Amino acid sequence: MDHFLYKNKQLHAEDVDIRDIAETLGTPFYCYSAATLTRHYQLFTQALEPLPHLVCFAVKANSNIAVLKLLGDLGAGMDVVSAGEYLRARAAGVPGEKIVFSGVGKTVEEMRIALGGGIRQFNVESEPELEALSLVASEMGIEAPFALRVNPDIDARTHDKISTGRKEDKFGLPIERARDIYARAAQMPGLRIVGVDMHIGSQLTDLAPFEAAYTKLAELTRQLREDGHTIERLDLGGGLGIPYTRSNETPPLPSDYGAMVRRVLGDLGCEIEIEPGRLIAGNAGILVSSVIWRKSGGAREFLIIDAAMNDLLRPAMYDAHHDIIPVVEPAPGEPAVAVDIVGPVCESGDTFARQRAMPLLQSGDLVAFRSAGAYGAVMASEYNSRPLIPEVLVKNDQFAVIRRRPSYDEMLARDSLPAWMQPPAGEEPETGQAQVTEG
Repeated sequence: MDHFLYKNKQLHAEDVDIRDIAETLGTPFYCYSAATLTRHYQLFTQALEPLPHLVCFAVKANSNIAVLKLLGDLGAGMDVVSAGEYLRARAAGVPGEKIVFSGVGKTVEEMRIALGGGIRQFNVESEPELEALSLVASEMGIEAPFALRVNPDIDARTHDKISTGRKEDKFGLPIERARDIYARAAQMPGLRIVGVDMHIGSQLTDLAPFEAAYTKLAELTRQLREDGHTIERLDLGGGLGIPYTRSNETPPLPSDYGAMVRRVLGDLGCEIEIEPGRLIAGNAGILVSSVIWRKSGGAREFLIIDAAMNDLLRPAMYDAHHDIIPVVEPAPGEPAVAVDIVGPVCESGDTFARQRAMPLLQSGDLVAFRSAGAYGAVMASEYNSRPLIPEVLVKNDQFAVIRRRPSYDEMLARDSLPAWMQPPAGEEPETGQAQVTEG
């Protein structure tokens, strides 16, 4: 369920008419619903009761500070994969003891930042990382809480680019080596074992791979306790999928997932950590765009819109599907035509949909991409020198810009000329020439 519905034939985000936002900001823009974010977080935390647990939102899914603050104020922890994400979570008011630091390539500097600001745990993914963390924590005179991320060699049966739990994937340590690595870690200075971590992939629409992985995790936990290690927490990662189409996708509900977790892991007495991102934020956001032109290509009809692959990369990168709907609700029985929906970027890959049935839209009409709240704005770029687009948060009948669209001047000002290209003293650069900054 989300809170993007037609009211009086016009698409609304909660009680805000999407046309009002478009008239204020122009298009394209992202729009998030506070009510949907709240509801989806609460579904997860309720699903895990009565087990002790912490729901850590995967910041990589949507890193806007306003979104993070909304979830943090509800009680969510955060799962981060870079110092930048860590600092965003802290800027949103999330305390360090509720932040989990994941990722395969943590640098020494990132470790220092997180240890200095407070951290719940590091999810360690390699032996060199473990050694570096021991050294950094020892130099700082503190202990680093950590869990090893183990790779269970489970095929999540999801898209190849978002599968993370197979032997050939770059993530985690082989589960069969975990006992030896934990034994070694127990003797290393500056480290404190707190749990075990596992994550097998994203956009899973079947609970069977989760259950197979968690069964292995339960067995490993018992073995580690027999070896004398204190295992307080089990970090189960994220990955539960969402319905990107309204017709044939029926991913498991959080309640079904929670019941499975209780059945497989409930007798271990561990605090459960989960790291959902997509299921909390995905259907809580839409991307709104305007039709630029309708074009006949002979064998094809094209709808050229002002959003592009640099604004929403998923279709180009993953061949991902997003439902695309008109902002004005079509009348019953209104004719539809098959069109290719494309953006203005100079790439054939800048295609959102092929032969999609759409009403007869014209220049200036608005469309909305559903399920765009996760892995949308966070993956955007300024390819083709297109400025990043705004993000908007709606609550009831109010909306606020939570990231504004930069001007062309601001975008150009980030570039600088080397000293040998600077104009002679007293001469001004020509109009349109990149501005020079020192540094």
